[in-house]
Amino acid sequence: MKITRLRLAGFGPYKNEQHVDFTTFDADGIFLITGKTGAGKSSILDAICFALYGSVPRFDGSELRLRSDHCDPDDPSFVEVEFTLGAQTYRLYRTPAYDKPKKRGTGTTPAKPEARLERLGADGWEGLAAKPVDVAQELDLILPLRKDQFLQVILLAQNRFQRFLLAKTDDRLTVLRTLFGTLRFQQLEAVLISRRKVLDDDLTAVNRDIAALVESALRQLHRADDTADADAPDADDADLSGPDRPDLDWFVAGLHTVETRLAAATRRAETAAAALATATLDCADAEDRRRRQDRRDTAERTLTALEERAGEIAAVRETLRLAERAARVWPQVRALADAREQVTAADGIEATARAAWQRLLADADGDVDADSAGDAAALTLVIDDRLRQLGGLADVLADEIRLPQLEAQISALEQQAAEQSEALEQARLSLLALPERIVAATDALAVASLGGAQVATAEVAAARAKEALAAAEDMQRLNTELVGVHRAEREAVAANTAAAQAYQDLVDRRLGGFAVELAAGLVDGEPCTVCGSTEHPAPKPQETEPVTEADLAAARRLMTQRQAAVDDARAASQTVATLLTEAQTRAGNRDSDDLDGALRTAQEALATAAGHRDRIPGLEAELARLRADQDEAQSALAPLQLARDETTVHLAGQRSERDALAARVRLHRAGFDSVTDRSDRLQAELDAARALADALAAATTARGAERAATDALGRQLGEEGFTDEAEAVAARLAPAAVERHERSIRAYDDELAATRGVLAEPDLAGLPDDPIDLEPLRNVRDAAAVARDEALTRRESLRERRTALTVLVADARARLERAADLLATQAQVRQLAAVVHGDDPNTKRMKLETYVLAAQLEEIIAAANNRLRTMTGGRYALEHDDALQYRGSQAGLGLAIRDEHTGRARATHSLSGGETFLASLALALGLAEVVSNQAGGITLDTLFVDEGFGSLDAETLETAMSTLDSLRAGGRTIGLISHVESMKEQIPAKLQIRVTPQGYSEIDRSSVALS
Repeated sequence: MKITRLRLAGFGPYKNEQHVDFTTFDADGIFLITGKTGAGKSSILDAICFALYGSVPRFDGSELRLRSDHCDPDDPSFVEVEFTLGAQTYRLYRTPAYDKPKKRGTGTTPAKPEARLERLGADGWEGLAAKPVDVAQELDLILPLRKDQFLQVILLAQNRFQRFLLAKTDDRLTVLRTLFGTLRFQQLEAVLISRRKVLDDDLTAVNRDIAALVESALRQLHRADDTADADAPDADDADLSGPDRPDLDWFVAGLHTVETRLAAATRRAETAAAALATATLDCADAEDRRRRQDRRDTAERTLTALEERAGEIAAVRETLRLAERAARVWPQVRALADAREQVTAADGIEATARAAWQRLLADADGDVDADSAGDAAALTLVIDDRLRQLGGLADVLADEIRLPQLEAQISALEQQAAEQSEALEQARLSLLALPERIVAATDALAVASLGGAQVATAEVAAARAKEALAAAEDMQRLNTELVGVHRAEREAVAANTAAAQAYQDLVDRRLGGFAVELAAGLVDGEPCTVCGSTEHPAPKPQETEPVTEADLAAARRLMTQRQAAVDDARAASQTVATLLTEAQTRAGNRDSDDLDGALRTAQEALATAAGHRDRIPGLEAELARLRADQDEAQSALAPLQLARDETTVHLAGQRSERDALAARVRLHRAGFDSVTDRSDRLQAELDAARALADALAAATTARGAERAATDALGRQLGEEGFTDEAEAVAARLAPAAVERHERSIRAYDDELAATRGVLAEPDLAGLPDDPIDLEPLRNVRDAAAVARDEALTRRESLRERRTALTVLVADARARLERAADLLATQAQVRQLAAVVHGDDPNTKRMKLETYVLAAQLEEIIAAANNRLRTMTGGRYALEHDDALQYRGSQAGLGLAIRDEHTGRARATHSLSGGETFLASLALALGLAEVVSNQAGGITLDTLFVDEGFGSLDAETLETAMSTLDSLRAGGRTIGLISHVESMKEQIPAKLQIRVTPQGYSEIDRSSVALS
């Protein structure tokens, strides 16, 4: 995987849009991200992680505020990353959540996150997903690295670099579980433990159920024993005490006992039922004869009472007859009452109308004679007169209503005429001013065209100045580098001289040690190989360490290596000197200050010329606009003059119409304030006269109706035999009273007929006069019923016991079989769960997941040691520690560091700061190698390290840089974040972050190009 480009805006400290092309660093292989503290170096890595995974490692577990605080409300916020994976190139665009201004009104509204994933095809970019959830799903298929894996193998962010080396076993387990996806083993362990607990609970529940079944069976057996009769035949009773170890035979024996007792109880219930049937028949026959005696005696008493009420019923019949006659008179009575009420109402209406009319007459000026107020003919004349006057005022009223509208129209026309006059004057003034502005715009355009023509010349001068300044900067760098290579050359020569001297010393010691070697081979009594003597009085003793041929060979190899180093140093010195000469030639033998001033002057001239050139389109547009305004103003002058004249003519016509209407209205007021007031007065008199005339007519009609109703009532009273109205009203009954009397008469007649019919029934004849005694027969029947019920109760109770015990026996059989199966399964699962969980018999105390991760950790350590031994000169190596931990903690993922100087392993926390950094770097690179292999063997073409190199001494830093430099093989690009000055000197390729005076940060693109 290779990160190729980054584009962002409104993110972290970056307000404006920024671009980074990482492919420009491919030739260097390693580059430095540098800038002031807080400038936004780590934010570049945050942006890459946010684009890929929607989150930022530095803000995990805290509030995610990614939008730049420097942004204006309308500024965009987004991150766009391009990366290649295999043969495909992808582009990922993502925006954070933030509050944006509302489109309507004030305040803000939440802006939802957006995401877009595209792939580069033959015809350009093609969309793959356009929503955050769809983008996440597509990335899961495309990118094999999860976020935690990405942060361990590509983006080594702050506070994560040394975490894995110094982590406790449990913390390291969490990291490895996330990286290698071994949660399934933990889940398997949890499933086994859960399965063991479930089996334990199931077995306990089954045993508890069996015990409950025993208790239930004992209760059924005890109840069956209580239900059995004392005179029941003996049977083989079951043991009523609970068994120590219940089995199926005990349950079956209890069921057999209950079935024997049920058969005996069934026979006794059948005998008791036959005795009850006989007693019930005897008692029912006696009760029937007693009921007929009671019915006869009741009917005789009822007939006597009815005969005593005969006179009362006759009086009620007469009352109903008089009420029927009065009901036929009642409609005429009600009609007369209604007529009288209408006369009273009509008199009241007449009095009210007369009073209103007289009040109007009191205010009149003598148009109507007050003596004719009650005369219908006079009222008719008044009504006709008022109608005539109101008809004559109808048109004048409309004119009076139109007058305010005319006034408003006149005011509007006066305002319109004034505005049109003012607009006409403004148009004339503008037309007079435009020629002068056109001349000024023409002059400005000529100046801008002349200045813009200098852009090409200024660009060439700026490019030359920039190239010379770059050469001067290269010259300064090469001067510094030349000092370094000269120093390295001197050191190589000194080391070569030292190696030659050391070799010569070994040769001398070797020659001087031959006598010692000969002396060591002498044996008393045997001749010397040099002199032949058998006596050896003074052999040369061994005073120093002997020099062997192997020592001489090693010294010769070292001398050869040192000579090769001298040759390489001299070649490097010659190369730097040649590059320095070339840079001096390009710079023209001028220093950086002079060239920097020349560059600023050229850039200022270019900016001035570019400013003139940029102004040309605007000035041309302004000149065209002024000329168009001149033509438009000339064309608009005549229409404005015509519109104003038409408004003036219309205003004069409206004023003439208003004056004519006002004169007509004044003529018809007739002493009133307005024509409307006069019309309202005439309408009031018309309404009062009409009301009084209508009231007089209604009163006459009501009195005629009253006289007709009086005559009709007198005729009806004579027909029905009543002397006057009061007698008829007294005889009248309400409908409810009539219904009540009729109901009582019907009830009397029905009861009398029914009683006589009962006494005539044949089955009541021949019965004895004295009542039959039922008590002895009922006592016999009740005793038989009690005996029958007790027998049935015993039978049903035993039947229920048998049914319950049958169910219990079947349930017990199933539970006992279930208990046997569970016991066998539980033993197997318990042992397997203990082994997987790291309990006995697991002597390593290592869980299954830990065992799998321990194998992964060994691969990581092997990959890490390949680099750590090189970085530490073979002194240190990481070791896997699977020993038992303190106080029973989980084992299997421990790390230790072996020191070859002591031959012992010790804790990683005992390393110094520089040693910890090297070990962490080696472990991180080894982890990256293993994780990438696990992720499908993807190639990691990009690596970012955001960590404090400042804690390293010069030698350790040089070792770390050599290791990182070796990673460039195969086209890999490495980005480092550091403040260390020596790294800035060693790494020429840089990505410079600078803070603007306004507080936000920008990526200096010139630093990328120059590097």
